[in-house]
Amino acid sequence: MEVLLLKCGEMVLKGLNRKRFEERLLQVLRERLAPCGKFSLYSMQSTVTVTPADASFDMDRAFELSRHVFGLVSVCRAAVCEKDMDDIYRVAPDYLSELLSGVSTFKVDARRSDKKFPLTSMDIMRELGAVLLERFPHLRVDVNDPEAVIRVEIRDRNAFVHGPAVPGAGGLPSGINGRAALLISGGIDSPVAAYMMARRGLALTGIHFFSYPYTSPRALQKVRDLLAIVGRAAGDIPLIVVPFTRVQEVIRDRCPEELSTLVLRRCMMRVAQRIAWKKDCHALVTGESLGQVASQTLLALGVTDAVADMPVFRPLIGMDKTDIIKISREIDTFDTSILPYEDCCTVFTPKHPKTKPRLAEIEAAEAKCALDELLDEAYTRALAGDFMDSPENRG
Repeated sequence: MEVLLLKCGEMVLKGLNRKRFEERLLQVLRERLAPCGKFSLYSMQSTVTVTPADASFDMDRAFELSRHVFGLVSVCRAAVCEKDMDDIYRVAPDYLSELLSGVSTFKVDARRSDKKFPLTSMDIMRELGAVLLERFPHLRVDVNDPEAVIRVEIRDRNAFVHGPAVPGAGGLPSGINGRAALLISGGIDSPVAAYMMARRGLALTGIHFFSYPYTSPRALQKVRDLLAIVGRAAGDIPLIVVPFTRVQEVIRDRCPEELSTLVLRRCMMRVAQRIAWKKDCHALVTGESLGQVASQTLLALGVTDAVADMPVFRPLIGMDKTDIIKISREIDTFDTSILPYEDCCTVFTPKHPKTKPRLAEIEAAEAKCALDELLDEAYTRALAGDFMDSPENRG
């Protein structure tokens, strides 16, 4: 029989809270692997064993899905053996045949979590190595730089034999640290920020500001696609779309141009925070990076945060664009992020935005715009799912 061995990461260090983390991980695994068929989960000694209920279980799909579950540091497929060397000798050569037929050097690595097993780890490595050399005479042992490492694990219930494990997603189980609201624009940065915070155990609710007809339905679909990609690891990320056309037009018409971006950002934070409270989110997440654009200078970020009454997480704050792009490629969001559909942040962009704003001047500019009623309307319509602005709505 073949199973999956899923090795847990830093959650094993959580002391008295460890059980809560493990229970959340098992819950996530049940949800993610459900499409693969019927299976059972068993957690012991920092490893979760996924055992198929029958032959219809899609092991290939389960393996790929498990690689993207936060909280796991490695994933491998393994053959189950009795805790008996004769059974290990019988199972290992056949199970490892494809792997060992394609290499010329190997070594055996053995671990005994059950210290009552009669052979030591060194004995197991030596004896199984001899059996494999007899079955595959083209092989030779190389303990320093082998092409294949064969692992034997003697655990509480069974023994397992497997080849190399693949890295898991790491981090903490999705949702274990609560929920936050993600301000997502559709560019490169915010999906990376989403992934990084989800990896720290946050469930996410997406908030996108939509300015039809200045931004198109294709731009909105790009955001949905990005959340679906991040959701492979983070789990389902619901999206709330905020109609912001009229807000942006009023800012364009009444606000000094060099201050317009910061006034807009503060308006977004106000509405996002109200939605966050409504949706039981306890923080905001943005993709801002210090100094990347004019609205992300130290003083500009301070002006923006002045309207926030909850934590604002900026996981990219100390990263440069090259770092962010590298991660976006690794998590498979880059190609979607660069599709040429503008988001509302690029509408009415000032030629010379102010980089050293004073809070008093921003508040004075906001007062002239008289935006409170429009922000209330945007909030109400967002929760109702009414985000497509008509000419009548724009006034």
